Order: sequence, then C-alpha cells, then structure tokens
Amino acid sequence: MNLNEIIKKEMSNMDLDSKVEFINSIKMTLHENSPFASEPVDCVLWVKNNTVAANDYNPNSVAPPEMELLRLSISNDGYTQPIVSMDNSDGTREVIDGFHRNRVGKECADIQSRVHGYLPVVTIRESQKDLNNRVASTIRHNRARGKHGVDSMSDIVVDLKKRNWSPAKIAKELGMDSDEVLRLSQISGLVELFKDDDFTKAWDVEQADGSRL
Repeated sequence: MNLNEIIKKEMSNMDLDSKVEFINSIKMTLHENSPFASEPVDCVLWVKNNTVAANDYNPNSVAPPEMELLRLSISNDGYTQPIVSMDNSDGTREVIDGFHRNRVGKECADIQSRVHGYLPVVTIRESQKDLNNRVASTIRHNRARGKHGVDSMSDIVVDLKKRNWSPAKIAKELGMDSDEVLRLSQISGLVELFKDDDFTKAWDVEQADGSRL
C-alpha cells in the first residue's frame, strides 16, 4: 500500500474537522523536515475562521470597489494567498497581513460555505512575534503593495519612536528613508521626539508662525 492509499484509508471515516486536523498534522510534520522550514509559506494550514482575529494597528484600507474585486477574485480563483498570522498560546491567531482576505472568508456566505468556515494561514517567524516587529511586518506587506494609510502610518512611526526605536531602525524596518520618517512624525505634531536626530537639511517644514524647522 503506497502513501496515498494509506492516507485515504486513514481519512475515509473521519468527519470534516478531523480530516482538517489530520491534514494539518501531516503538513506540519513535512514542514519540520523541509529544506524550506525557515519560510512561512512552506506550511499553509487551514484553521477555523473564528480563531483568526484582526490586529488593531493595520494602516491599510481598501475602498469598496477594491474589496468587491477581492471578493470576486477569491470567489472565482479561490484562495491563492494565505493569511499571514501569529499563533497565540490560547489557540487563536492574530492577522499580520491579509486583513481583507480574512474578512472575505468570514463575511461572504458563499465563500465561507465553500471553505467550510476555515481560513488558510501561514505563521510568521518566531523572531518576528514581538509587537514592534509585528507592526513592522504588517507595514512592509502593505507598502510592498503600495497600500497604507498616511495618518495611521504616522501614529505607528511615533509609537515605535516612543518604544525606543531609533529613526534609522524605523526607516530600515519599514522600508522608508529618514525624511519620510520625519514627515510622518510631523503629521502627528510630535517633531520634538525627533529633534535630536540627524536628517537631511534639504527638507524642511513651515510652522504656523512662518518660521522653518
């Protein structure tokens, strides 16, 4: 009996949830022994959608027409990209990237039915699990697609600065240059946080009184 026959026999009398759990366990075993074990995409798992929750810092927003296009894409093409997530100790997952793929899988009845109330996820590397790195990862994913909200980005930059990330580290981790970091800090009106940092003199801002920063 070959491997395929063994698996089919094992699964023949399982209910849906047991089949998914069995398939996930096989994937995780293969992943642990894979030459690509360091790559999250090497192991896509199916998890119940009620265990996946959005983060509260994503600066990305999608307009209704684009959201409808995403729904149509998943409806016609299927899920071609998993949701990037962090697994929590209580069995839940926090979305790092794929907030809208997460929404479609939960809110569109036909798609939710088709995937049996599950969502495809990958798990970020252990080294990226602290809050600052999760925020940076979300922003990198968004910026790679050209999607990010300026106001929310500004709040995040200031928050990272308050968490003792240097402007150089913020710029490196978020894929920005130093001037962009400074501009985003000014949107939140917290230039004081960055006043001792070294930025190019080629860019300045006029204050309310007409003076230049």
